[in-house]
Amino acid sequence: MKSRRDRVTPDEIGLRTHGTGRRVPGLRREELAQLAGVSAGYYTRLEQGQAETASEQVLDALARALQLDPTETVHLHNLARHSTTPRLGEPPAEEPHQRVLALLDSLGEAAPAIVLGRRGDVLAWNRSGHALFADHIAYDSPSDPERRPSIPRMFFLDPVTRDLYRNWHALARAHVAYLRLTAGRYPTDARLAELIGELTMRSDDFSAMWATRDVADCTTGTMHIQHPTVGAASVDYQVWLQPDSPDHRLEVYTPNDPGSADALRVLTHQSQSGIGSPVKG
Repeated sequence: MKSRRDRVTPDEIGLRTHGTGRRVPGLRREELAQLAGVSAGYYTRLEQGQAETASEQVLDALARALQLDPTETVHLHNLARHSTTPRLGEPPAEEPHQRVLALLDSLGEAAPAIVLGRRGDVLAWNRSGHALFADHIAYDSPSDPERRPSIPRMFFLDPVTRDLYRNWHALARAHVAYLRLTAGRYPTDARLAELIGELTMRSDDFSAMWATRDVADCTTGTMHIQHPTVGAASVDYQVWLQPDSPDHRLEVYTPNDPGSADALRVLTHQSQSGIGSPVKG
């Protein structure tokens, strides 16, 4: 809440400051509390994590005062729902639902596609998806939970992956924002906490992006790629969710222009020799 309070200026909400000097970049706690209709003391305890509970009505009022978007509002509710010091637990190995795999299989090689778990681990992919994003990694690696490629680790720790994207910074920020949203949903996931800690320690870029506290539910976007085999390509990604496994995301990639479509056809043709069922965990 403090990070978002710092971003809202009095002018944006029509707050009169009477020309007084201000020592904070955004709203004062007292000002935000007044906007949300709560006492300044109660808001201070909420911001410092010292209040035990907050009603949905209060959280919605704070979200409006902070000018949060729908995803940020969901994140605020998630944070308020859990203890400030959750006890971490080891989650079971993720397995993609059969309906997700059936959908992936129905795509064949017509479009590159990847199934991702809640922490960004690759749970399955078709050959064209593997060839487009990770042909330097063993195709069968998603079969073993201990060897599964981690997209966040690849983005921040693998120079081959970093060189693949011409708009790396924009995509990296989206990955971090989604990871923070996931952390709000699953604060007790020990593997997720380990991943965030590792990336914070090993990547200055990740650490700086994580510190912004941005959240986003990334369901569509554009990737500008410089592929080592087929050269430049621009593809859109779309995320498909299944009610049976809401944590798992089927990402499908489609070309943005005729040149990119040609590049994907060449890549698909080159991967034909290994076509079979999609590799899965």
